[in-house]
Amino acid sequence: MFVVVERIKIVEGDITGLQVEAIVNAANSSLLGGGGVDGAIHRAAGPELLAECRTLGGCKTGDAKITKGYRLPARWVIHTVGPVWRGGEHGEEELLAGCYRRCFEVARERGITRIAFPSISTGAYGFPVDRACRIALREIAEALERSSELEQAIVVCFDRRTRAAYEAALADLKRARNR
Repeated sequence: MFVVVERIKIVEGDITGLQVEAIVNAANSSLLGGGGVDGAIHRAAGPELLAECRTLGGCKTGDAKITKGYRLPARWVIHTVGPVWRGGEHGEEELLAGCYRRCFEVARERGITRIAFPSISTGAYGFPVDRACRIALREIAEALERSSELEQAIVVCFDRRTRAAYEAALADLKRARNR
């Protein structure tokens, strides 16, 4: 497990500038752009991304769809729709875990070996960061364990507080997996 955890990297910054094969977009269900990470990815990729997204028919919460990256350094954008936090009594945790699982399924279908994720659902969707990061890292570690082809997963945090939460959760995961 130690080797798997070492293939997870946490950074603070702009996901649109990463040199990876695929970045994940925390999209809304229309896939037609929005605020936060979604808006930044659409602006950086250019109008071709919106044109392709219009052909996809939207996306359900917990699912994922892939497009080209267009003007981004990443070749692909995997769009996933995270759950809106409604107190934790409406399947939000399982839906969030499903986002990560579906992203990895889509990545595997394309032979993607390096993927970057934002902190899905923790911005405008209000999912508590401390819960979201533990779910994200558990799903990422499990995907890395299942796939020798997947070389690296990067979590890109939008601020120091989010990065600190992910780093603490990763340290806990390392301790738990090394027992």
